[in-house]
Amino acid sequence: MKINDRLKKIGDLVEANSFCLDVGCDHAFLDIYLVQRGENIKAIASDVKEGPLNHARENIKKYHLEDKIECRLGNGLDTYSDDVDTIIISGLGGRSMIGIFKSHLEVLKKVNAIILSPNNYQEDVKRFLCKHHFYLSNEELVKEGKFIYQILVFSRGKKRYSRREYFFGPVLLEKKGLLFEEYYQRELKSREILLQILPKSYRWKKFLTKREIKMIKEEVEKK
Repeated sequence: MKINDRLKKIGDLVEANSFCLDVGCDHAFLDIYLVQRGENIKAIASDVKEGPLNHARENIKKYHLEDKIECRLGNGLDTYSDDVDTIIISGLGGRSMIGIFKSHLEVLKKVNAIILSPNNYQEDVKRFLCKHHFYLSNEELVKEGKFIYQILVFSRGKKRYSRREYFFGPVLLEKKGLLFEEYYQRELKSREILLQILPKSYRWKKFLTKREIKMIKEEVEKK
């Protein structure tokens, strides 16, 4: 199964012998890739819409993986069951992801791993899950076309992070590299533009934006 770089990176971060719930599975491309890895991985392909789920069923049948991948129709974590140990969500906004977990906080007490690739509000996601007894065991950046995405891997446990670590990601700060620099140079430019267009009355937002600009400059200009 050939999949895009973002999904492949997510799939490669799933541990062997996992039972995954893929929330918003689209056409089940990730689930098929996971099972085809041959590391005793099983998956539930979940979607809120019948159309994408029907496409998922067709693809699963095409690869004869009906015994390894189950399709479930439902919203968010409504499709969770106790045999699942890993939650995967990709391509949603960070606050939508937080909303999904808030609707089923009991699931956070049962799973061992959560792999997310939020489109925005990554820091909010990190803070929320770390507050609920997870820590960042891995982080990756992946470039697809003109976009660079963050992939966050949470494992059960407790760690304390500084404001800087929450902002950049504790693992990404260790790895750094050219993609890290490119990503945060883009973030720097977007904040500099934002600062110029914010109304004067947005004093708190201006303060936060200036603080983030300062942090990014300090990090990317380190030699």
